[in-house]
Amino acid sequence: MASPSGPGPYMPRPPAVPEWLNTGDNGWQLTAATFVGLQSMPGLVVLYGSIVKKKWAVNSAFMALYAYASTLIVWVLVGFRMAFGHRLLPFWGKAGPALTQGFLVARASVPATAHYGKDGALETPRTEPFYPEASMVLFQFELAAITLVLLAGSLLGRMNIKAWMAFTPLWLLFSYTVCAFSLWGGGFLYQWGVIDYSGGYVIHLSSGVAGFTAAYWVGPRLKSDRERFSPNNILLMIAGGGLLWLGWAGFNGGAPYAPNITASIAVLNTNVSAAASLLTWTCLDVIFFGKPSVIGAVQGMMTGLVCITPGAGLVHTWSAILMGICGGSVPWFTMMILHKRSALLQKVDDTLAVFHTHAVAGLLGGLLTGLLATPDLTAVHTHVPGTRGAFYGGGIGQVGKQLAGALFVVVWNVVATTVILLGVGLVVPLRMPDEQLKIGDDAAHGEEAYALWGDGERFDVTRHEAARGGGGAWGAAVVDETIDHRLAGMGARGVTIQL
Repeated sequence: MASPSGPGPYMPRPPAVPEWLNTGDNGWQLTAATFVGLQSMPGLVVLYGSIVKKKWAVNSAFMALYAYASTLIVWVLVGFRMAFGHRLLPFWGKAGPALTQGFLVARASVPATAHYGKDGALETPRTEPFYPEASMVLFQFELAAITLVLLAGSLLGRMNIKAWMAFTPLWLLFSYTVCAFSLWGGGFLYQWGVIDYSGGYVIHLSSGVAGFTAAYWVGPRLKSDRERFSPNNILLMIAGGGLLWLGWAGFNGGAPYAPNITASIAVLNTNVSAAASLLTWTCLDVIFFGKPSVIGAVQGMMTGLVCITPGAGLVHTWSAILMGICGGSVPWFTMMILHKRSALLQKVDDTLAVFHTHAVAGLLGGLLTGLLATPDLTAVHTHVPGTRGAFYGGGIGQVGKQLAGALFVVVWNVVATTVILLGVGLVVPLRMPDEQLKIGDDAAHGEEAYALWGDGERFDVTRHEAARGGGGAWGAAVVDETIDHRLAGMGARGVTIQL
């Protein structure tokens, strides 16, 4: 059958499909970006809104929602090209917009990723996926956004929402873009051969360290909140965690920029590691505490996903099981044992333990990748010829590179986060006042998650007195006595769950 001569949907190469465009690659990259987006929206929005006390449900969910939206605008204005554009400094790209048709419909490329040997000869050409720049901008935005959303987990339950609104774009520009360019965009760590397959350092180590640093400067929650911060809806928390788990297929499956064999290995390894880590964490809870914790299972799932991320497409699946076991045990130890013995860890109020679940797990995964990355899989994905794990001939040098890369990420995030928050603190208080912290969502937003009373909601005496038909001083006294009696016996029963 002859090909149609005129324009139409079945012509050999329609105008919207240039010669360099692979429609399968483009379709997968857009799908992967959507999967990662679902991790934040609604995944972490739901998880944050349900894992906190009822009085902080709205504020916690909104912090995630706002971070996602603000990141997108800053990303297309200047952020993307600071992370993936032409080199300005060894650790930073040149700022510029990603808004024009000419830029977004051209073939995607990361210009600083070309790798040259010691003699100056080109060894690896720059990264040029077979889809338009718009797809790359979208995918990398989703990764940038989830980093800030994860960081927010350290600050739930007390940060001034206005301070958070100012902090998010500044941290994206002066912290995230530096780490992303250094490790992914062709910066000095990229060229040196530090391995970070899909964000163990750029996303998880960064968010964990920055969150811990920010928690130090913002200050702690109320003493009553720190002592009792039970989830308001564990079932929704599990649902949010499930979206995170499934969404990780896009997180690690999209890192090769193509639906190739590396993507297949990465998605399988991601699920295997998450399952192994969840089971390990649960078994440790049963051994040491006598019963499995659902919250602990979700944390174990998270640490397994984080731990495999630096090497998901570069290791054997048996290595993924090993990384999952390590991811479910080492962060468990730092959270359950070391945390209680460290004055610094106890002083800093990291609300959702992001330091343990992301910084510790991300660092652990990066070091294990330096040991376990196989030469065949690494040759398909990485840019520096000969890169491989120490167990496969890479020597201790690769582990040293992984340590040095992690040290740079840690130091930069501590310094950048500190400077940004001290600057924001000069304009707006970083922490809500105690009288507002006692109330929660109603004080921060004038809204509440549930039409229930008993956990942070202000009790309108006049309204309830009128409803009872009381009047005068005697009626008010009776109402006050009744209220005090109900408050003493209620203890927010039926609103939050005490584990």
